[in-house]
Amino acid sequence: MSANGMSNASVSVIAAGAFAVGGLFTAAFMRKKQPPSFPATQGTKNATPAIAYPKYNYTGDPKGSFMAVCDMLIDEICAELPVKYDLPAKETQWVKDMLEYNVKGGKMNRGLMVVDAGVAILASQGKTPTNEELSQLAVLGWAIEWLQAWLLVADDIMDSSVTRRGQPCWYKKLEQIWYIAINDAFTIEAFVYKMMKRHFMTHPQYIQLMDLMLESTLQTEMGQLSDTLCDVLGLKDLTPERWELIVTYKTSFYSFYLSVAFAMTFCNIKDKAAFDAAREILVTMGVYFQAQDDYLDCFGTPEQIGKIGTDIADKKCGWLFTKAYHQLANDDQKAFLDKHYGNCKVGSDEEKAIKKLYADLGLPQLYAEYEQASYDKIMSMKGSKEGAVLAKAGVPWEVFEMFLQKVYKRSK
Repeated sequence: MSANGMSNASVSVIAAGAFAVGGLFTAAFMRKKQPPSFPATQGTKNATPAIAYPKYNYTGDPKGSFMAVCDMLIDEICAELPVKYDLPAKETQWVKDMLEYNVKGGKMNRGLMVVDAGVAILASQGKTPTNEELSQLAVLGWAIEWLQAWLLVADDIMDSSVTRRGQPCWYKKLEQIWYIAINDAFTIEAFVYKMMKRHFMTHPQYIQLMDLMLESTLQTEMGQLSDTLCDVLGLKDLTPERWELIVTYKTSFYSFYLSVAFAMTFCNIKDKAAFDAAREILVTMGVYFQAQDDYLDCFGTPEQIGKIGTDIADKKCGWLFTKAYHQLANDDQKAFLDKHYGNCKVGSDEEKAIKKLYADLGLPQLYAEYEQASYDKIMSMKGSKEGAVLAKAGVPWEVFEMFLQKVYKRSK
């Protein structure tokens, strides 16, 4: 009999039972770590290679490391398509060229912010991210950049835009076969979900990450609907309230909230109040960003912004127009806008006259005041209830300040 009154045999039985239970937990854990099976879509051609992330030098070469992850994603897709999807060499090369042309070349603020936010949140948790974690955060960043790419390919067709990121819009580059660009937009979207499945299917937050991407995509499309419907509305319907609705859904969610929410989800933050607080701050930031974009579309040069502004010719419900038409213009100026806004060509005398009208109404100064007020409002949220909720959840204020500094008073 042992000192505590238990026989050696009893101890052995308990130990054996504990070992068995531990084995069950270990087996369950190992099962969770194994890639789940999807028999309906798995098929008979398992050509997906093992994941091999490049070395991620976050402190020394953050943009170069981020770009290397994009190259990896393109290579993964182009290696899999011929084998698993029977895609001929010509089509595979088309995909590669199309991705290289459309997913690269931007400022990458949305994508880089996922990595920056993830690193800051992990640091607040007392953790240093591993190479795999940095690379996975970058994959989430590229999921947003690729989402942005397919939205722009489609949006440029709908807006009859000419240039994008300093080069012809993809559908313009294709010239006589421009309609292929429509399918290319759908294809890039499909690749977004493919990359997320490949890199996060064993991650504990996979479902939440995918739900976040799906919801953000739907929000963006609802904003796009409100934007494109302006084509069949009268100018009196293009109000400041409609502008704010459009930009909240079309821009703020995927361009600002999604980046930080991805990082928060990846870092296992589950407090709903923290996500609500982040959304409040980031939607405010996104609305300011779109006002800035509207201003640059009119007063920025193509060399500055990398594209030719078309908002006046396209009858956009923009920040400048809504302020001019509904708040500042007299009857004669409104009559001129009624006749020519959305009914003139880019570079025409009528478009130039509308830009001059905006300047005469003092919109550049009004915008400068709005920009400063927006900055002050966002920065004041650090000491608000939203800031307190985020700090308690382990989301440092520097996340939001970093994002704001990327866009405040930008000129391109």
